[in-house]
Amino acid sequence: MAVSWFTVPTPLPSGPVRVGVTADGVVAASFDAGHGVPPGGDVLRAADEGKAALVTERFAEFFAGRRREFDLPVDWRSTSGPQRAVLQTLHRTVGFGETITYGQLASRSGVFEEEAAQGGLAARAVGSIMGSNPVFLLVPCHRVVAADGIGGFGGGAVGMEVKRWLLTLEGVLEPTLDWNGPG
Repeated sequence: MAVSWFTVPTPLPSGPVRVGVTADGVVAASFDAGHGVPPGGDVLRAADEGKAALVTERFAEFFAGRRREFDLPVDWRSTSGPQRAVLQTLHRTVGFGETITYGQLASRSGVFEEEAAQGGLAARAVGSIMGSNPVFLLVPCHRVVAADGIGGFGGGAVGMEVKRWLLTLEGVLEPTLDWNGPG
């Protein structure tokens, strides 16, 4: 699988997002350079320049508040089994400005029927899957929240700032005085 890597500027508290594309679509997106992104500079194949331009345009529109969905193909090959089923369920069923709890997503995916009876195991499994989501933003793991609050997000403190920023952009959370999103 040939992957072309490029960096997309964003207003996120984490800064730019690294994106990987293949012939089938976006295979990776990460604000954490250590998460599935090769070290060193960008490696963009000439054949993928058009894809990179489209991804960059869609991200800019989303962050400016002019787009609610990216409408980009996702290459699912870096996922499998329960992870793929849960991420595809999230991608298909939870839209802009909506949230779902970890437990609700576990139930909706139909993957964790046995664990559901074991009080919270399914929700914790979904939390782990959200933390390993290779295409954050396109598969909106920021929309998955805890039953009693915002929940977690990969990337530590910066990751939580990113989750709050995205939920504020989508109108789930009220903007704070220091929020730098579109007006």
